[in-house]
Amino acid sequence: MQGQNNSTGPEHSGGDGQGRKRRNERRLGQVGWVALIILIVLGIAYLFFEGNRQQQGELRYSDVVEQFEQENVRSFKVTGTRLTMDLYSAYDGQTALVYDLYDVQMFREDLGSLIDSQSNRGILTGYDYVKGARMNGWGMMMPFLFLLIILGGFWYVSALQRGGGTQMDKTAQFGKANAHQGMSDGRQVTFADVAGAREEKEELEEIVSFLRDSEKYIALGARIPKGVLLVGPPGTGKTLLAKAVAGEAGVNFLTISGSDFVEMYVGVGASRVRDLFKQAKEDAPAIVFIDEIDAVGRQRGTGLGGGHDEREQTLNQLLVEMDGFGSNEGVVVLAATNRQDVLDPALLRPGRFDRQVFVGLPDVQGREEILRVHTKSKPLAEDVDLNVIARSTAGFSGADLENLTNESALLAARRDEKFITMQDMHEAMIKVIAGPEKKSHVIPEQERRLTAYHEAGHAIVMHELPGCDPVHQITIIPRGSAGGMTISLPGEDHSFLSRSAMLDEIVALLGGRIAERLILGDISTGASNDIQRASNLARKMVTVYGMSDRIGTISFESGHDEIFIGRSMAQQRTYSEKVAAEIDEEIKAIIDGCTSRCETILRRNEEKLHAVAAYLLEHETMNAEEFEQVFASQAEPKQTGGEEKA
Repeated sequence: MQGQNNSTGPEHSGGDGQGRKRRNERRLGQVGWVALIILIVLGIAYLFFEGNRQQQGELRYSDVVEQFEQENVRSFKVTGTRLTMDLYSAYDGQTALVYDLYDVQMFREDLGSLIDSQSNRGILTGYDYVKGARMNGWGMMMPFLFLLIILGGFWYVSALQRGGGTQMDKTAQFGKANAHQGMSDGRQVTFADVAGAREEKEELEEIVSFLRDSEKYIALGARIPKGVLLVGPPGTGKTLLAKAVAGEAGVNFLTISGSDFVEMYVGVGASRVRDLFKQAKEDAPAIVFIDEIDAVGRQRGTGLGGGHDEREQTLNQLLVEMDGFGSNEGVVVLAATNRQDVLDPALLRPGRFDRQVFVGLPDVQGREEILRVHTKSKPLAEDVDLNVIARSTAGFSGADLENLTNESALLAARRDEKFITMQDMHEAMIKVIAGPEKKSHVIPEQERRLTAYHEAGHAIVMHELPGCDPVHQITIIPRGSAGGMTISLPGEDHSFLSRSAMLDEIVALLGGRIAERLILGDISTGASNDIQRASNLARKMVTVYGMSDRIGTISFESGHDEIFIGRSMAQQRTYSEKVAAEIDEEIKAIIDGCTSRCETILRRNEEKLHAVAAYLLEHETMNAEEFEQVFASQAEPKQTGGEEKA
């Protein structure tokens, strides 16, 4: 790429000075290897001669013990840790033997009683026993010291050849930006590779046009946006869009993560920002892409600790580089984040990030386009309808859809199939939503019955309420951390929720708990997550969305419901204790009202509740078609054995 060619130019500008530096580094490396080889030879020689000395002049400890046990020792003397023995009969041609004891105390414990017995019987004519310490530690440690020195030498020479240069050079390199030139995988990405983001691509095509033909805009006095911030949920393709802009424009592309600026040393982050923009100016026209910019661009003055914040210094330098006294002609900054709310206002103002492009979740048409991109290289069976899959995956991001197609391919390969079928797609979709099945778990019959009625309660209530999504599948097979699951898929995309739809959702969440109480006469902890979600939804209706008739159209949200994000931890409550009590009462009133509605629905459909639970206990899983049979007749539904339908 052009960016790679330009970046190599400055490396050769040093001329003879850099060549001399490399020759010195090679010479130092050669000297280091020679010194290391000499050290290894000396170590081997020491171990060899020391081993021979021990084999020729000294005994093993077991040989010493054997001489005492055979009553062959006339006398002995211990001096420090050295044992000198005078023998009755020669051992290995010698009547005087010398042995260096490792531990004199251990010698006394092993042979003390034997020595006393032989001395009393006159076998030992005399001995001079001096209580000593361990033998000379240096003699024991020398082999290990030689090994450490050799390993240290290897490390030093390798580091010298790998790092090279002086300590000052290494310190200077530490402040360099580790920006990657071009695509990490070497593949050129264009807008054709980005699906499901029509409006977003139109916004960015103007940037591409300017980088290709800037004279047209300059002639009209137009100024290209200095920065474009890509905002959106995780997995929606923000990084892919940035790569596509660089690929379409055909200019140099420098990419770095926001966390790469943050270091433990003061000043390194600001130095890397300066170096990044220096590289971009040298390679202009160029695109600088900062991924996860919220790691370095969070609002200043609100850190959890006191004193100077290194991250603030890095952010200040970034602000100066983007719109300071210097000039960044031909350099466009792209950045991506899913936490726009924590970014510093100075970073978002015009002149720095002039445009903010929201990259949201794809609609049904976008999802179908994304599925076509990801299945382009996968063999699909004739029954696969990507439009049906797209309509069944409302709320999926591009990353979720890519994962779905990959999981379907894995399922087909596991079954030794040559094509990916619609059944593989459906099973992969459920796996992405709920996790893998845990069919090997042994569940007591009482728990299976409780789970069956719990999930049947959810499904019956969902079917009866117009604000709930259609039931897609009911299962009592454990998935992930759940003992069972009722999966509902929206028939169409929703941009907002009405008050009635939110109340219906709360009623549906309470369906499992109420079914347990009505049919089994007891309740369990299995509904804890349902209750938590219902309570949170009711609280948001009162405090955020202003949907309470008693409280009124007031929002009590402080604006930020997260802590440890670079803002103040102490969020002040904007209402009194009296209002807080009223809010709690209103939340309870909503939950109580939804509980009453849920109980009425389940009592009215008790026969259907028993029918669905009985089917689940027998077959463990019920799809949408089988579930609808319950409401078509009073009889228990028959297993279709066909594919699940959304």
